Amino acid sequence: MVTRKKVAVIGGGISGLAAAKAFDERGHRVCGFERSHDFGGVWELSRSYPDVQTQSPKDLYCFTDHPMPDDYPEWPKGPQVHAYLHSYAEKHDLGRLFRLNTDVKSMDRRAEGGWTLTLEAGGHEWTEDFDFVSVCTGQFSDKNILTHPGQEEFVTAGGKVMHSSEYTDPAVVKGKSVVVLGGSKSATDIAVNAAKNGASQVTWVYLEPVWRVPYFVGGINFKRILYIRAQEQQFNTWGKSGLQRAIAAAFKPLVWANFRGLETLLKAQLGLKKYNMVPKTPIEKDVSCSVPIVTPGLFEKLKSGKIKPIQGTYVKYDGKDIVMTTGDRVQADVSILAVGWKLGVPYLPDSEKAKLIEDDGQYRVYRLAVNPDLPDMGFVGFNSSFCTVLSAEMIANWLVRYMDGQLANMPSQQDMNDNIEMMLDWKRNERPAAKIYGGLCSAPFHFKHFDELLADMGATKKTRSNPLAEQFSYPNHAAYGQYLASTPQYQAG
Repeated sequence: MVTRKKVAVIGGGISGLAAAKAFDERGHRVCGFERSHDFGGVWELSRSYPDVQTQSPKDLYCFTDHPMPDDYPEWPKGPQVHAYLHSYAEKHDLGRLFRLNTDVKSMDRRAEGGWTLTLEAGGHEWTEDFDFVSVCTGQFSDKNILTHPGQEEFVTAGGKVMHSSEYTDPAVVKGKSVVVLGGSKSATDIAVNAAKNGASQVTWVYLEPVWRVPYFVGGINFKRILYIRAQEQQFNTWGKSGLQRAIAAAFKPLVWANFRGLETLLKAQLGLKKYNMVPKTPIEKDVSCSVPIVTPGLFEKLKSGKIKPIQGTYVKYDGKDIVMTTGDRVQADVSILAVGWKLGVPYLPDSEKAKLIEDDGQYRVYRLAVNPDLPDMGFVGFNSSFCTVLSAEMIANWLVRYMDGQLANMPSQQDMNDNIEMMLDWKRNERPAAKIYGGLCSAPFHFKHFDELLADMGATKKTRSNPLAEQFSYPNHAAYGQYLASTPQYQAG
Protein backbone atom coordinates (compact mmCIF):
# COMPACT_ATOMS: atom_id res chain seq x y z
CA MET A 1 0.00 0.00 0.00
CA VAL A 2 1.32 3.43 -0.97
CA THR A 3 1.01 5.91 1.87
CA ARG A 4 -0.85 9.14 1.16
CA LYS A 5 1.50 12.11 1.50
CA LYS A 6 1.24 15.84 1.95
CA VAL A 7 2.97 17.42 -1.05
CA ALA A 8 3.92 21.05 -1.60
CA VAL A 9 3.92 22.28 -5.21
CA ILE A 10 5.82 25.54 -5.55
CA GLY A 11 4.73 27.53 -8.59
CA GLY A 12 1.51 27.82 -10.57
CA GLY A 13 2.82 27.93 -14.13
CA ILE A 14 2.91 25.09 -16.63
CA SER A 15 5.07 22.90 -14.42
CA GLY A 16 3.09 23.56 -11.24
CA LEU A 17 -0.18 22.68 -12.94
CA ALA A 18 1.31 19.47 -14.35
CA ALA A 19 2.71 18.48 -10.96
CA ALA A 20 -0.47 19.31 -9.06
CA LYS A 21 -2.50 17.11 -11.39
CA ALA A 22 0.00 14.21 -11.28
CA PHE A 23 0.24 14.11 -7.48
CA ASP A 24 -3.46 14.74 -6.96
CA GLU A 25 -4.63 11.99 -9.29
CA ARG A 26 -2.47 9.48 -7.39
CA GLY A 27 -4.39 10.37 -4.23
CA HIS A 28 -1.93 12.65 -2.44
CA ARG A 29 -2.84 15.81 -0.56
CA VAL A 30 -1.51 18.64 -2.71
CA CYS A 31 -0.90 22.18 -1.46
CA GLY A 32 0.15 24.50 -4.26
CA PHE A 33 1.69 27.94 -3.73
CA GLU A 34 1.85 30.65 -6.39
CA ARG A 35 3.38 33.98 -5.45
CA SER A 36 1.45 36.03 -8.03
CA HIS A 37 -2.26 36.66 -8.28
CA ASP A 38 -2.86 34.23 -11.14
CA PHE A 39 -1.83 30.98 -12.77
CA GLY A 40 0.32 30.98 -15.87
CA GLY A 41 3.95 31.60 -14.87
CA VAL A 42 5.69 33.41 -17.72
CA TRP A 43 2.36 33.51 -19.57
CA GLU A 44 0.62 35.46 -16.82
CA LEU A 45 -0.46 38.63 -18.60
CA SER A 46 1.34 41.13 -16.37
CA ARG A 47 4.63 39.35 -17.18
CA SER A 48 4.15 39.09 -20.95
CA TYR A 49 5.46 41.62 -23.45
CA PRO A 50 3.25 42.60 -26.40
CA ASP A 51 3.06 40.17 -29.33
CA VAL A 52 4.80 37.38 -27.43
CA GLN A 53 4.01 33.99 -28.95
CA THR A 54 5.23 30.44 -28.52
CA GLN A 55 8.40 29.23 -30.16
CA SER A 56 6.85 25.78 -30.49
CA PRO A 57 3.80 24.89 -32.61
CA LYS A 58 0.57 24.43 -30.66
CA ASP A 59 0.50 20.65 -31.05
CA LEU A 60 3.91 20.51 -29.37
CA TYR A 61 2.91 22.95 -26.65
CA CYS A 62 -0.01 21.21 -24.95
CA PHE A 63 -0.87 18.59 -22.36
CA THR A 64 -1.52 15.02 -23.48
CA ASP A 65 -5.23 15.13 -22.61
CA HIS A 66 -5.95 18.72 -23.55
CA PRO A 67 -5.10 19.92 -27.08
CA MET A 68 -5.14 23.61 -27.83
CA PRO A 69 -8.32 24.87 -29.52
CA ASP A 70 -8.61 24.30 -33.26
CA ASP A 71 -9.07 28.01 -33.90
CA TYR A 72 -5.71 28.87 -32.29
CA PRO A 73 -2.96 29.73 -34.79
CA GLU A 74 -0.01 27.39 -35.26
CA TRP A 75 2.02 29.56 -32.86
CA PRO A 76 -0.40 30.96 -30.26
CA LYS A 77 -0.02 34.42 -28.77
CA GLY A 78 0.57 34.98 -25.07
CA PRO A 79 -3.05 35.67 -24.06
CA GLN A 80 -4.16 32.51 -25.87
CA VAL A 81 -1.59 30.39 -24.00
CA HIS A 82 -2.69 32.00 -20.73
CA ALA A 83 -6.34 31.18 -21.48
CA TYR A 84 -5.36 27.63 -22.44
CA LEU A 85 -3.57 27.07 -19.11
CA HIS A 86 -6.63 28.36 -17.27
CA SER A 87 -8.83 25.95 -19.22
CA TYR A 88 -6.53 23.08 -18.23
CA ALA A 89 -6.70 24.11 -14.57
CA GLU A 90 -10.49 24.30 -14.77
CA LYS A 91 -10.76 20.94 -16.55
CA HIS A 92 -8.96 19.20 -13.69
CA ASP A 93 -10.22 21.48 -10.90
CA LEU A 94 -6.67 22.43 -9.96
CA GLY A 95 -7.65 25.79 -8.51
CA ARG A 96 -8.82 24.06 -5.33
CA LEU A 97 -5.24 22.91 -4.71
CA PHE A 98 -3.50 26.32 -4.87
CA ARG A 99 -3.07 29.38 -2.71
CA LEU A 100 -2.35 32.44 -4.84
CA ASN A 101 -0.43 35.52 -3.65
CA THR A 102 1.58 33.22 -1.41
CA ASP A 103 5.36 33.32 -1.36
CA VAL A 104 7.73 30.58 -0.19
CA LYS A 105 10.38 32.29 1.91
CA SER A 106 12.46 29.25 2.89
CA MET A 107 12.44 25.46 3.12
CA ASP A 108 14.30 23.53 5.79
CA ARG A 109 15.00 19.83 6.07
CA ARG A 110 13.18 18.04 8.90
CA ALA A 111 15.13 15.51 10.97
CA GLU A 112 12.34 12.96 10.61
CA GLY A 113 12.07 13.47 6.84
CA GLY A 114 10.27 15.94 4.65
CA TRP A 115 10.59 19.71 4.72
CA THR A 116 9.28 22.70 6.64
CA LEU A 117 8.25 25.61 4.43
CA THR A 118 8.09 29.17 5.66
CA LEU A 119 5.25 30.88 3.82
CA GLU A 120 4.10 34.48 3.56
CA ALA A 121 0.83 35.97 2.36
CA GLY A 122 -0.78 39.32 3.03
CA GLY A 123 1.87 40.29 5.55
CA HIS A 124 1.31 37.11 7.56
CA GLU A 125 4.09 34.53 7.89
CA TRP A 126 3.78 30.92 9.04
CA THR A 127 5.42 27.51 8.72
CA GLU A 128 3.97 24.27 7.39
CA ASP A 129 5.37 20.73 7.21
CA PHE A 130 5.35 18.57 4.09
CA ASP A 131 6.37 15.02 3.28
CA PHE A 132 7.58 16.00 -0.18
CA VAL A 133 8.25 19.23 -2.07
CA SER A 134 7.94 19.61 -5.86
CA VAL A 135 9.78 22.72 -7.01
CA CYS A 136 7.99 23.94 -10.14
CA THR A 137 9.31 27.46 -10.58
CA GLY A 138 11.20 26.42 -13.71
CA GLN A 139 13.88 28.57 -15.28
CA PHE A 140 12.06 31.87 -15.76
CA SER A 141 11.06 32.87 -12.26
CA ASP A 142 13.48 35.57 -11.03
CA LYS A 143 14.62 38.38 -13.30
CA ASN A 144 18.29 38.71 -14.15
CA ILE A 145 18.90 42.35 -13.28
CA LEU A 146 21.89 44.14 -14.83
CA THR A 147 23.12 47.61 -13.94
CA HIS A 148 25.74 49.64 -15.77
CA PRO A 149 27.77 52.70 -14.75
CA GLY A 150 25.83 55.93 -15.13
CA GLN A 151 22.43 54.22 -15.04
CA GLU A 152 21.14 56.27 -12.12
CA GLU A 153 22.02 59.51 -13.87
CA PHE A 154 20.40 58.25 -17.09
CA VAL A 155 17.14 57.64 -15.20
CA THR A 156 17.40 61.02 -13.42
CA ALA A 157 17.71 62.67 -16.83
CA GLY A 158 14.40 61.09 -17.87
CA GLY A 159 15.54 57.78 -19.35
CA LYS A 160 13.77 54.51 -18.62
CA VAL A 161 15.53 51.20 -17.90
CA MET A 162 13.44 48.03 -17.73
CA HIS A 163 13.72 44.27 -17.84
CA SER A 164 12.11 42.71 -20.90
CA SER A 165 9.29 41.25 -18.76
CA GLU A 166 8.34 44.81 -17.74
CA TYR A 167 7.72 45.88 -21.33
CA THR A 168 3.98 45.33 -21.31
CA ASP A 169 2.71 48.58 -22.88
CA PRO A 170 4.10 49.64 -26.29
CA ALA A 171 2.97 53.20 -25.61
CA VAL A 172 6.19 53.61 -23.62
CA VAL A 173 8.25 53.54 -26.84
CA LYS A 174 6.12 55.73 -29.11
CA GLY A 175 8.27 58.54 -30.48
CA LYS A 176 11.23 57.38 -28.39
CA SER A 177 14.74 56.20 -29.15
CA VAL A 178 14.87 52.60 -27.92
CA VAL A 179 17.86 50.34 -27.27
CA VAL A 180 17.27 46.61 -26.69
CA LEU A 181 20.09 44.58 -25.16
CA GLY A 182 20.17 40.81 -25.67
CA GLY A 183 20.39 38.11 -28.31
CA SER A 184 17.36 36.02 -27.37
CA LYS A 185 14.00 35.80 -29.07
CA SER A 186 12.53 38.11 -26.43
CA ALA A 187 15.07 40.76 -27.46
CA THR A 188 14.18 40.55 -31.14
CA ASP A 189 10.44 40.31 -30.36
CA ILE A 190 10.64 43.57 -28.40
CA ALA A 191 12.82 45.31 -30.99
CA VAL A 192 10.35 44.45 -33.74
CA ASN A 193 7.37 45.42 -31.57
CA ALA A 194 8.97 48.77 -30.73
CA ALA A 195 9.66 49.47 -34.40
CA LYS A 196 6.04 48.61 -35.27
CA ASN A 197 4.66 50.82 -32.51
CA GLY A 198 6.17 54.15 -33.40
CA ALA A 199 9.63 54.18 -31.84
CA SER A 200 11.68 56.89 -33.55
CA GLN A 201 14.75 54.67 -33.55
CA VAL A 202 15.41 51.08 -32.46
CA THR A 203 18.91 49.77 -31.81
CA TRP A 204 19.40 46.08 -31.12
CA VAL A 205 22.61 45.19 -29.23
CA TYR A 206 23.77 41.58 -29.01
CA LEU A 207 27.05 39.90 -28.10
CA GLU A 208 27.46 37.11 -30.63
CA PRO A 209 25.46 35.91 -33.65
CA VAL A 210 23.65 32.65 -32.99
CA TRP A 211 21.78 30.27 -35.24
CA ARG A 212 18.17 31.38 -35.55
CA VAL A 213 15.55 29.10 -36.99
CA PRO A 214 12.61 30.56 -38.95
CA TYR A 215 9.14 29.12 -38.44
CA PHE A 216 9.40 27.76 -41.96
CA VAL A 217 12.75 26.50 -43.27
CA GLY A 218 12.70 26.51 -47.04
CA GLY A 219 8.90 26.56 -46.88
CA ILE A 220 8.73 23.57 -44.48
CA ASN A 221 7.43 23.93 -40.93
CA PHE A 222 10.56 23.56 -38.80
CA LYS A 223 8.86 21.01 -36.53
CA ARG A 224 9.12 18.56 -39.45
CA ILE A 225 12.88 19.13 -39.69
CA LEU A 226 14.28 19.72 -36.20
CA TYR A 227 11.76 17.97 -33.95
CA ILE A 228 12.05 14.48 -35.44
CA ARG A 229 13.80 11.41 -34.05
CA ALA A 230 15.83 10.93 -37.27
CA GLN A 231 17.35 14.41 -36.87
CA GLU A 232 17.85 14.01 -33.13
CA GLN A 233 19.92 10.87 -33.72
CA GLN A 234 22.47 12.93 -35.68
CA PHE A 235 23.48 14.97 -32.63
CA ASN A 236 26.14 13.66 -30.23
CA THR A 237 23.92 12.23 -27.52
CA TRP A 238 24.92 10.79 -24.15
CA GLY A 239 25.43 7.19 -23.10
CA LYS A 240 26.34 5.73 -26.49
CA SER A 241 27.35 2.09 -26.62
CA GLY A 242 30.40 0.96 -28.57
CA LEU A 243 28.20 -0.11 -31.46
CA GLN A 244 26.36 3.22 -31.50
CA ARG A 245 29.68 5.07 -31.57
CA ALA A 246 30.86 2.92 -34.47
CA ILE A 247 27.67 3.64 -36.41
CA ALA A 248 28.00 7.37 -35.67
CA ALA A 249 31.57 7.34 -36.96
CA ALA A 250 30.52 5.56 -40.17
CA PHE A 251 27.78 8.08 -40.89
CA LYS A 252 29.76 11.15 -39.78
CA PRO A 253 30.35 12.43 -43.36
CA LEU A 254 26.63 12.25 -44.17
CA VAL A 255 25.71 13.97 -40.91
CA TRP A 256 28.27 16.68 -41.62
CA ALA A 257 26.80 17.22 -45.09
CA ASN A 258 23.27 17.36 -43.67
CA PHE A 259 24.10 20.13 -41.24
CA ARG A 260 26.20 22.10 -43.75
CA GLY A 261 23.19 21.99 -46.08
CA LEU A 262 20.92 23.28 -43.32
CA GLU A 263 23.36 26.11 -42.55
CA THR A 264 23.55 27.05 -46.24
CA LEU A 265 19.78 27.17 -46.44
CA LEU A 266 19.48 29.35 -43.33
CA LYS A 267 22.20 31.74 -44.49
CA ALA A 268 20.51 32.15 -47.86
CA GLN A 269 16.95 32.40 -46.54
CA LEU A 270 17.76 34.93 -43.81
CA GLY A 271 20.58 36.81 -45.51
CA LEU A 272 22.91 36.25 -42.57
CA LYS A 273 26.08 37.21 -44.44
CA LYS A 274 24.64 40.60 -45.38
CA TYR A 275 24.14 41.47 -41.72
CA ASN A 276 27.39 39.83 -40.56
CA MET A 277 25.30 37.41 -38.50
CA VAL A 278 26.79 34.07 -39.50
CA PRO A 279 27.54 32.21 -36.25
CA LYS A 280 31.03 30.86 -35.65
CA THR A 281 29.85 27.59 -34.10
CA PRO A 282 28.54 24.79 -36.35
CA ILE A 283 24.80 24.41 -35.94
CA GLU A 284 24.99 20.80 -34.76
CA LYS A 285 27.20 21.88 -31.85
CA ASP A 286 25.06 24.88 -30.97
CA VAL A 287 21.49 23.56 -30.89
CA SER A 288 20.06 23.67 -27.37
CA CYS A 289 17.28 25.47 -25.55
CA SER A 290 19.03 28.77 -26.27
CA VAL A 291 18.54 28.58 -30.05
CA PRO A 292 15.87 31.20 -30.81
CA ILE A 293 13.15 31.15 -33.41
CA VAL A 294 13.28 34.08 -35.84
CA THR A 295 10.87 36.84 -34.84
CA PRO A 296 8.53 37.51 -37.78
CA GLY A 297 9.53 40.81 -39.35
CA LEU A 298 13.03 40.94 -37.83
CA PHE A 299 15.04 40.72 -41.03
CA GLU A 300 12.55 42.93 -42.87
CA LYS A 301 13.07 45.60 -40.20
CA LEU A 302 16.85 45.18 -40.44
CA LYS A 303 16.66 45.56 -44.22
CA SER A 304 14.55 48.71 -44.01
CA GLY A 305 16.86 50.23 -41.41
CA LYS A 306 14.10 50.49 -38.80
CA ILE A 307 16.22 48.31 -36.53
CA LYS A 308 19.95 49.00 -36.34
CA PRO A 309 22.06 46.05 -35.09
CA ILE A 310 25.24 46.46 -33.05
CA GLN A 311 27.35 43.47 -32.11
CA GLY A 312 28.67 44.26 -28.67
CA THR A 313 27.28 45.25 -25.30
CA TYR A 314 26.90 48.22 -22.97
CA VAL A 315 29.93 49.86 -21.36
CA LYS A 316 28.08 52.64 -19.56
CA TYR A 317 25.38 55.26 -19.69
CA ASP A 318 26.67 58.78 -20.34
CA GLY A 319 23.92 61.33 -19.90
CA LYS A 320 21.23 60.24 -22.37
CA ASP A 321 23.72 58.22 -24.43
CA ILE A 322 24.65 54.56 -24.08
CA VAL A 323 28.30 53.83 -24.84
CA MET A 324 28.96 50.44 -26.46
CA THR A 325 32.02 48.19 -26.49
CA THR A 326 32.25 48.98 -30.22
CA GLY A 327 32.79 52.66 -29.42
CA ASP A 328 29.30 53.57 -30.69
CA ARG A 329 27.33 56.11 -28.69
CA VAL A 330 23.58 55.67 -29.04
CA GLN A 331 21.15 58.30 -27.80
CA ALA A 332 18.39 56.55 -25.87
CA ASP A 333 15.14 57.33 -24.13
CA VAL A 334 14.31 53.72 -23.25
CA SER A 335 16.77 50.91 -22.48
CA ILE A 336 15.19 47.45 -22.44
CA LEU A 337 17.33 44.66 -21.00
CA ALA A 338 16.33 41.32 -22.50
CA VAL A 339 18.97 39.51 -20.44
CA GLY A 340 16.94 36.58 -19.21
CA TRP A 341 16.32 35.08 -15.82
CA LYS A 342 18.28 33.79 -12.86
CA LEU A 343 18.22 30.05 -12.43
CA GLY A 344 18.05 28.79 -8.88
CA VAL A 345 16.11 27.82 -5.79
CA PRO A 346 16.50 30.93 -3.60
CA TYR A 347 14.50 29.51 -0.69
CA LEU A 348 16.77 26.44 -0.36
CA PRO A 349 19.44 26.80 2.39
CA ASP A 350 23.01 27.32 1.16
CA SER A 351 24.10 24.03 2.72
CA GLU A 352 21.53 22.22 0.55
CA LYS A 353 22.30 24.26 -2.56
CA ALA A 354 25.91 23.10 -2.29
CA LYS A 355 24.68 19.52 -2.81
CA LEU A 356 22.66 20.55 -5.84
CA ILE A 357 24.93 22.93 -7.78
CA GLU A 358 28.51 22.28 -8.88
CA ASP A 359 31.19 24.98 -8.73
CA ASP A 360 30.79 25.62 -12.47
CA GLY A 361 27.02 26.11 -12.15
CA GLN A 362 26.01 22.65 -13.39
CA TYR A 363 23.13 21.00 -11.54
CA ARG A 364 23.48 17.54 -10.02
CA VAL A 365 20.13 16.06 -10.98
CA TYR A 366 19.08 12.59 -12.08
CA ARG A 367 16.69 12.58 -15.04
CA LEU A 368 16.69 16.40 -14.64
CA ALA A 369 14.33 15.87 -11.70
CA VAL A 370 15.94 14.72 -8.43
CA ASN A 371 19.17 14.95 -6.46
CA PRO A 372 20.08 11.83 -4.45
CA ASP A 373 21.46 13.93 -1.59
CA LEU A 374 18.24 15.97 -1.27
CA PRO A 375 15.56 13.43 -0.34
CA ASP A 376 11.86 14.16 -0.35
CA MET A 377 12.05 16.83 -3.04
CA GLY A 378 12.22 17.08 -6.81
CA PHE A 379 11.93 19.45 -9.74
CA VAL A 380 9.35 19.80 -12.48
CA GLY A 381 10.15 22.26 -15.25
CA PHE A 382 13.92 22.13 -14.86
CA ASN A 383 14.01 19.88 -17.93
CA SER A 384 13.85 22.84 -20.29
CA SER A 385 13.08 21.88 -23.88
CA PHE A 386 11.27 22.82 -27.07
CA CYS A 387 8.30 20.75 -25.83
CA THR A 388 7.84 22.58 -22.55
CA VAL A 389 4.35 21.40 -21.65
CA LEU A 390 4.86 17.76 -22.57
CA SER A 391 8.25 17.75 -20.82
CA ALA A 392 6.67 19.05 -17.61
CA GLU A 393 3.89 16.48 -17.75
CA MET A 394 6.32 13.61 -18.34
CA ILE A 395 8.59 14.60 -15.46
CA ALA A 396 5.62 15.19 -13.13
CA ASN A 397 4.35 11.66 -13.76
CA TRP A 398 7.86 10.27 -13.27
CA LEU A 399 8.38 12.26 -10.05
CA VAL A 400 5.24 11.09 -8.25
CA ARG A 401 6.21 7.48 -8.96
CA TYR A 402 9.75 8.17 -7.74
CA MET A 403 8.36 9.63 -4.52
CA ASP A 404 6.10 6.61 -4.02
CA GLY A 405 8.76 4.03 -4.90
CA GLN A 406 6.61 2.96 -7.84
CA LEU A 407 9.05 3.32 -10.72
CA ALA A 408 9.55 0.05 -12.56
CA ASN A 409 13.26 0.91 -12.64
CA MET A 410 13.72 2.42 -9.19
CA PRO A 411 17.29 3.79 -9.03
CA SER A 412 19.56 3.39 -6.03
CA GLN A 413 21.55 6.35 -4.73
CA GLN A 414 24.63 4.89 -6.40
CA ASP A 415 22.76 4.50 -9.71
CA MET A 416 21.76 8.16 -9.60
CA ASN A 417 25.23 9.42 -8.71
CA ASP A 418 26.85 7.33 -11.44
CA ASN A 419 24.36 8.65 -14.00
CA ILE A 420 24.85 12.23 -12.83
CA GLU A 421 28.63 11.94 -13.19
CA MET A 422 28.26 10.44 -16.67
CA MET A 423 25.94 13.25 -17.73
CA LEU A 424 28.20 15.95 -16.27
CA ASP A 425 31.19 14.51 -18.14
CA TRP A 426 29.17 14.44 -21.38
CA LYS A 427 28.08 18.07 -20.96
CA ARG A 428 31.53 19.31 -20.10
CA ASN A 429 33.58 17.36 -22.60
CA GLU A 430 31.44 15.98 -25.43
CA ARG A 431 28.64 18.53 -25.85
CA PRO A 432 29.41 21.92 -24.27
CA ALA A 433 26.14 23.36 -25.62
CA ALA A 434 24.38 21.07 -23.15
CA LYS A 435 25.77 23.15 -20.28
CA ILE A 436 23.26 25.91 -21.03
CA TYR A 437 20.83 26.71 -18.21
CA GLY A 438 22.91 24.81 -15.66
CA GLY A 439 22.86 21.69 -17.82
CA LEU A 440 19.10 21.40 -17.41
CA CYS A 441 18.13 21.54 -21.09
CA SER A 442 16.90 18.31 -22.71
CA ALA A 443 16.80 19.76 -26.24
CA PRO A 444 17.43 18.56 -28.88
CA PHE A 445 17.15 15.13 -27.29
CA HIS A 446 13.42 15.08 -26.55
CA PHE A 447 12.81 11.53 -27.71
CA LYS A 448 15.77 10.05 -25.81
CA HIS A 449 14.79 11.91 -22.64
CA PHE A 450 11.19 10.73 -22.90
CA ASP A 451 12.33 7.19 -23.73
CA GLU A 452 14.28 7.05 -20.48
CA LEU A 453 11.37 8.39 -18.43
CA LEU A 454 8.90 5.93 -19.97
CA ALA A 455 11.27 3.00 -19.44
CA ASP A 456 11.68 4.01 -15.79
CA MET A 457 7.90 4.17 -15.39
CA GLY A 458 7.45 0.73 -16.93
CA ALA A 459 5.47 1.80 -19.99
CA THR A 460 4.49 -1.12 -22.20
CA LYS A 461 4.04 1.23 -25.15
CA LYS A 462 6.77 3.77 -25.88
CA THR A 463 6.68 4.36 -29.63
CA ARG A 464 4.19 4.64 -32.47
CA SER A 465 3.35 1.46 -34.31
CA ASN A 466 4.35 3.01 -37.64
CA PRO A 467 8.18 3.09 -37.67
CA LEU A 468 8.32 5.76 -40.39
CA ALA A 469 6.04 8.05 -38.38
CA GLU A 470 8.18 7.41 -35.32
CA GLN A 471 11.38 8.35 -37.13
CA PHE A 472 10.16 11.26 -39.22
CA SER A 473 7.40 12.94 -37.21
CA TYR A 474 7.52 15.21 -34.18
CA PRO A 475 6.42 14.16 -30.66
CA ASN A 476 2.67 13.63 -30.62
CA HIS A 477 0.93 14.71 -27.41
CA ALA A 478 -1.95 12.26 -27.77
CA ALA A 479 0.46 9.37 -28.37
CA TYR A 480 2.37 10.24 -25.22
CA GLY A 481 -0.93 10.19 -23.35
CA GLN A 482 -1.30 6.58 -24.49
CA TYR A 483 2.25 5.78 -23.42
CA LEU A 484 1.62 7.20 -19.94
CA ALA A 485 -1.61 5.20 -19.73
CA SER A 486 0.40 2.04 -20.44
CA THR A 487 2.44 2.48 -17.26
CA PRO A 488 1.40 0.60 -14.09
CA GLN A 489 -1.39 2.52 -12.34
CA TYR A 490 -1.89 2.77 -8.59
CA GLN A 491 -3.53 4.88 -5.87
CA ALA A 492 -2.23 6.08 -2.54
CA GLY A 493 -4.53 5.46 0.37
